[in-house]
Amino acid sequence: MLDRLEKQISSHRGLISRLLGITFLLAVLIMESTHEGSPLSAVLFVIGLVLVGAAMVGRLWCSLYISGYKGSGLVTTGPYSLTRNPLYFFSSLGFIGVGLATETVTLGLTLALVFLLVYLPTIKREEEQLRSKFGTVFDAYCACTPRFLPNLSKFTEPASYVVNPRMYRSSLGEVIWFVGFIGIIKIVQMLHEHQILTPLVWLP
Repeated sequence: MLDRLEKQISSHRGLISRLLGITFLLAVLIMESTHEGSPLSAVLFVIGLVLVGAAMVGRLWCSLYISGYKGSGLVTTGPYSLTRNPLYFFSSLGFIGVGLATETVTLGLTLALVFLLVYLPTIKREEEQLRSKFGTVFDAYCACTPRFLPNLSKFTEPASYVVNPRMYRSSLGEVIWFVGFIGIIKIVQMLHEHQILTPLVWLP
């Protein structure tokens, strides 16, 4: 039963991601932070921006290494020497960062939980596929590289690296949504401030 659910989540990840994005935007429209105007509000927003910035840079770094290699070979250097799933790790920072940018701890924790529920099954499924394709080579990689949290002591990178620029360029659009969400959050806050929109829910 659990395995079937994980397969469904993994298979419909794109649709689930879009639905989560719409749900989040609706939540932003109707909520306001109880910390609005306080020093904590500013701190939460700055932390959110830092995490979103790290997510964007990290995802672009990962995309550099897999552009032209995804599916054709096992990438184990650069960010992939730190963790087997650096794209998901940096995405998790982005999720939490966007949540904290609303200046609420509640949405930051909620998005962190949502990420775990939706994307951990996807990570498991993708690793099963890699194990099936690369066998003992992938097992050896798993033995020395953590699944999710980076191990900085494992970092290695080549002196040079060949990248497919067309594929890398297409990955640039994947990080823009982080900036878009931050912009929408600030616009909605401005609308609340000028009483053009009235918040219905206050979150800590």
